[in-house]
Amino acid sequence: MSNLKIKQIVIFLTFCAICSCRQGSSELSEIGANQISIDSTLTPVDSISAFVAPFKNRINEVLDSSLAYAPKDLLLDDGKRNTSMGNLMADIILEETRPLFKKQTGMDMDFVVLNRGGIRSIISAGNVSARNGFEVMPFENYISVVELDGMAMRKLISFLVNASRVHPIAGMQIVLDKHGDLLSVNINGSPFDENRNYYVATSDYLIQGGPSIGFFDKMVSVHDTGYLVRNAIIDYFKKVDTLEAKVDNRFIQLN
Repeated sequence: MSNLKIKQIVIFLTFCAICSCRQGSSELSEIGANQISIDSTLTPVDSISAFVAPFKNRINEVLDSSLAYAPKDLLLDDGKRNTSMGNLMADIILEETRPLFKKQTGMDMDFVVLNRGGIRSIISAGNVSARNGFEVMPFENYISVVELDGMAMRKLISFLVNASRVHPIAGMQIVLDKHGDLLSVNINGSPFDENRNYYVATSDYLIQGGPSIGFFDKMVSVHDTGYLVRNAIIDYFKKVDTLEAKVDNRFIQLN
């Protein structure tokens, strides 16, 4: 066969292929969706369940292994101005974050303030596990350290004093008179000084929420520690034998 005929055949086949592609092309005209309920009517697939079982069992083993012990229930409603569960959470963030912040920045962290709504569970008396850490903090919130000047600090203190909910604090003491007016504020054992800046550890959720949350208005600087709140909780559980937390005098109103 001559080269000319071969070229003609190749050209003809190419033309046919192009025409075929054009005829077979289609355009998306409609997208549909159906809602499938995940309930008891769905039966598991044995092969998938068998494949997943070893991983599921290992995860449950890790989550349910005992890390510490709580001699009594740690609650969110056992105090008027501070609570045992809130105090535990704030104390954990203070202890776990203070050395980390010092290592990362060379600066000293002053105190901690968290939001009551961010604590999603109490801790019941008995063995405490990593699963409890996930129950208390199911969100992927990170610990950040905010630098506040004296004016911003006054706004923060005013918010805590007038808040309708009990927001956890650590490293700070607030004392009110019998009428609910502010008497004194001490930070790390020293009176509040409006002429200096303070470094406060909190959740990045509160920082992202800004004034809408009510905690932070104007911030001098923000440092992201890269440390999950949940990881701080679990790390603390691993370090202690017994969880000691109670309602104390960190935030009180005199009679």
